[in-house]
Parts: sequence; structure tokens; C-alpha cells
Amino acid sequence: MTIKEAILKSLSDLEGIVTYLDVYNHIIDKGYYEFKVAKTPERTISAQLGEFIRNGDTRVKRIKQENGNYSYYLTRKEENIDLEIISGEKPNVKIKGKKPKGYAERDLHRLLSSYLKNTSIYSKTIFHEQSKYGKDNNQIWTHPDMVGVKFLNLQNKVSQNFLKSINRVDTFKLSSYELKKEVNSDSELKKAYFQAVSNSSWANYGYLVAFEFRDSLSDEMERLNQSFGIGIIVLNSNPFKSKILYPAKYKELDFKTIDKLCKINKEFEQFIEQTDRLMTAQERYYKSTEKELDEFCDNYFENDAEFEKYCEEKNIPNGELN
Repeated sequence: MTIKEAILKSLSDLEGIVTYLDVYNHIIDKGYYEFKVAKTPERTISAQLGEFIRNGDTRVKRIKQENGNYSYYLTRKEENIDLEIISGEKPNVKIKGKKPKGYAERDLHRLLSSYLKNTSIYSKTIFHEQSKYGKDNNQIWTHPDMVGVKFLNLQNKVSQNFLKSINRVDTFKLSSYELKKEVNSDSELKKAYFQAVSNSSWANYGYLVAFEFRDSLSDEMERLNQSFGIGIIVLNSNPFKSKILYPAKYKELDFKTIDKLCKINKEFEQFIEQTDRLMTAQERYYKSTEKELDEFCDNYFENDAEFEKYCEEKNIPNGELN
């Protein structure tokens, strides 16, 4: 059997609604598949089950439990499952297996920073709780989760200086990012999207980023993007496979909001300061100033081994494992 065949066979054997650990343990007990390479085979099963959903494979369905974890079942077995469980009317569904350890939303920041660095964007996490009035829950509508800057790379120094003297704003573009672990419903999408609209008003480009979007939301995502201009990025456990689903629309910088963010958040102020320093650096100091900005910004992965190890440590489902 292939690993997918082993998963389908196990779901058929087990009947009902089960966790990825139930599926993994059944595969091992029955000897359906031999995990020769994967260091964490149970996470491989979790990732493969997620692939069924993300790829729109109608053979497998899932439901979200009260604790935020997912359980799975075969579509053709649906008629044998309590409809109240499927509809979510019974929040405390008893399921087999151990409670899988989840990952934090901010664990995704390093994946996003790696994707952005690969597209020549320097990015930095902004911790709203470190701002003045940081304990105010409304601050999440003011602060982006991450900010980024991309510089126009003109090869000729004369043309670079000429552009700076005309309009320094055109030498760089600032972006804002709102991150979510997953977006599974229309209401979740709207809340996350308008949070991104609110806290990205100051930037040239604003993005909503999530590790997983439900396929059925694509039409609404397109409508919101066309109406409000905030782009949408789907994040992959392999950050270099992340992609822009809907591009952000360009808008002019809002310097009053930038000034407000600089006043209330030191890290945002430092990010703007580092950006300015690189734009105004003399040629002989450019490389050292660029290095300072790179060190100030978030860490990023430089190869596959690094992100695979990170996903394993942080319990982020990694579809790259075989």
C-alpha cells in the first residue's frame, strides 16, 4: 500500500470519527505501511490527512473538536455517524487517542519570514503587548503581526541617488501582515480580513496570511480582495512553497498612522529607523547597514533541513515528510 491507501484502509477499518493518532496506531498494528524515512511518522499521518482536505479529496472529511483539534472519517461512512456530531451540536465528542500537542500562531512567523526573505523582503514581528496600552485587546486592530520592507534594486549608483533625490518613497515599499493558524468559516474570514484592513491601513501593501484556508471560502476571498485590496497568502510548512492567492493592491503610505505606531511601539519605530538608515547610507557603509537591518529582522530558514526540524519541534504539520 501507499501511505494514502493505508490511511483510507484504516479509516474504513476503524469506522466512526477518529484522530490522526488512531489512524497511525492502526496502520502500525496492521502493518499496512512501513515508515522507513520519516522521523515522526505520526506527524506524517497528520500531514497526509490534511492534504486530503486541502486538495479537495472528497473521500475524507473532518470536523473540528472543542479543543481545536481535528477528527476524520470516510465520506462514504457518513450515514453511520451521528448527525449531531457532524453538525457540531455535541461539543464534547469523545474520541480515541492521545491529545495531540498543537502549535502557537507565532510559531508561523518564522515560516513567513523565510518566504518573504526569499522574495527579497526584510520582515520583523511586532509584539502589540509591548506597546503602550498593550494589554488593551483593541490593540490587535492597530498593530500588524509582522511588517516588511522591499527596496528597489537599481544597479547604477547614479540612478539610485537620482531616484532618492526626486522621491525617496519610490525607493522602497512597506508591507503589513496579519497571521492566522487557519480560517475555516465565512465569519472567521471576515473577522481576520477586516483586522488586516484595520492594522494595514498605513502600508503600501497589506496581507492576510494563514496556514490553512477552507476551500469553500475562495469566492468570498476573491470578493473581499477586489473590494478592499488586502492580499491573501497561504503559508506552507515548506515556506518556499507558500504562495499569494490574491495580490494586494498598492496604496500610498499613511504617515500619520506610521507616526502613531512609532510612538506606541518601540520595535516598529526601530524598524522604520533601520529602513531609513539603509536608504540614506553612503555607498561605503551600505553593506554594513544592510547587515544591521538583516540582523534586526526576524530569523529565517536557509535550507530544507532547518524548516523540517523546526516544524517537528513546534508540532507544525509538515506535508513535506514522506
